[in-house]
Amino acid sequence: MKIAAFSSTRRPNIKVEEDQNIETLVKSQTPVYTIFGKSWDLHVTNALKTSYEENLSMIYDTISYLKKFADEVIYDAEHFFDGYKSNPEYALKTLKVAEEAGADCIVLADTNGGSLWYEIEEIIDEVKKVVSSPLGIHAHNDSDLAVVNSLIAVKKGIVHVQGTINGIGERCGNANLCSILPNLILKMKIEAIPKDNLKKLYAISHLVSELSNKPHNDHMPFVGDNAFAHKGGIHVSAMQRDTRTYEHINPELVGNKRRISISELSGRSNIIEKVNELGIKINLQSETVQEILKNIKELEAQGYHFEGAEASFELLVEEILGRKKKYFDFLGFNVITRRYNGQNYSEASVKVKVPESVAKNLGLDEPYEHTAADGEGPVEALDRAVRKALEKFYPSLKEVRLTDYKVRILNEQAGTKATTRVLIESTDGKDKWGTVGVSPNIINASWIALLDSLIYKLYKDEKIIRRNDEV
Repeated sequence: MKIAAFSSTRRPNIKVEEDQNIETLVKSQTPVYTIFGKSWDLHVTNALKTSYEENLSMIYDTISYLKKFADEVIYDAEHFFDGYKSNPEYALKTLKVAEEAGADCIVLADTNGGSLWYEIEEIIDEVKKVVSSPLGIHAHNDSDLAVVNSLIAVKKGIVHVQGTINGIGERCGNANLCSILPNLILKMKIEAIPKDNLKKLYAISHLVSELSNKPHNDHMPFVGDNAFAHKGGIHVSAMQRDTRTYEHINPELVGNKRRISISELSGRSNIIEKVNELGIKINLQSETVQEILKNIKELEAQGYHFEGAEASFELLVEEILGRKKKYFDFLGFNVITRRYNGQNYSEASVKVKVPESVAKNLGLDEPYEHTAADGEGPVEALDRAVRKALEKFYPSLKEVRLTDYKVRILNEQAGTKATTRVLIESTDGKDKWGTVGVSPNIINASWIALLDSLIYKLYKDEKIIRRNDEV
């Protein structure tokens, strides 16, 4: 890994050493400088408002000057493919000038993302006739072709690929390295990075989403949570015999894992595979399988949905197996929402009872707690009140926070009587889990999902799952 400092060529009609951007670049003292310049005659005249010759001088002066200060200078030929289509002679001349100035790599950029794959192929062939320097590709995704255009460029002999993790970038984004890297390494057999490092791809993809405060795309190839998810019973049955039947690679090669979804399409194979994931060995002929399947279908008929709510599914299995522990009873809750001085205000009160043994172990006389909390909305107030009541007995619940809250109306035609499904994602800083609640009352649906979230945290902490048990 190397850090590269990035800027444009010098401005028109000034000396390169007098350009403030270039001087700032030099002061950065990075081992690599990346410079972009104009290849499209339209940009030279309309954006830079300068002559063709001056643009060529800007490219040459900037690269030759920076070569004195860095180990490597990369030249990005901005809008190259559009420039070639408009004026191939001039576009190629900009590349020749960059080569003569000493650029270590010349990157052909599809900056507007509008080029098709066969255009990329044909133009690269023409470039290679006049340029001998190493070539790169910089593809935008405006035509949804950034990844394939990058791979085709490599196939045509390009050795440098520019992209971003998760394809993040302006407009429709840049070429997605999370798709390019596994395709290069696993499909094209090109060791772009050490193969063992590819196993970090899933974690890095999710880290970038977290740091950029963007929801991760579950449907992203290779690194999405649904990339290797299987729902249909026929699919899962075939997968149990040979994973190649419905997977193009082993998910572990990119740090991902196989996921078996539970839904109305589920069969016995799904249930067995999913329960096995929980560390419980379940007999194929066990009546438990059919009972779990029956419960799931009944709940999904009410509007429940266990994709994305695997913690609720796990608790359901434990209940059917007769092993679900009762950590507390909620005796009731009350939620008030009012508008005062132009501001919305909500208050929730809850009353809970825990097993007497829990209270006794903590030196408390009463196993009850009745408390209240407020919030900007009724769900936030309820969440705070629930925690406030339970944290007295279960301090580890202080670690839990909600990371996502989704509401879906299931039967819109029923209007205000419509059934609501609430999906909640929670984390304790180490793991994350999803829970679901369904009710015609949005507060009650939220309540069900909230309770499952807290119960699952306590269940997880106690490691109730009996791994390798036979059911």
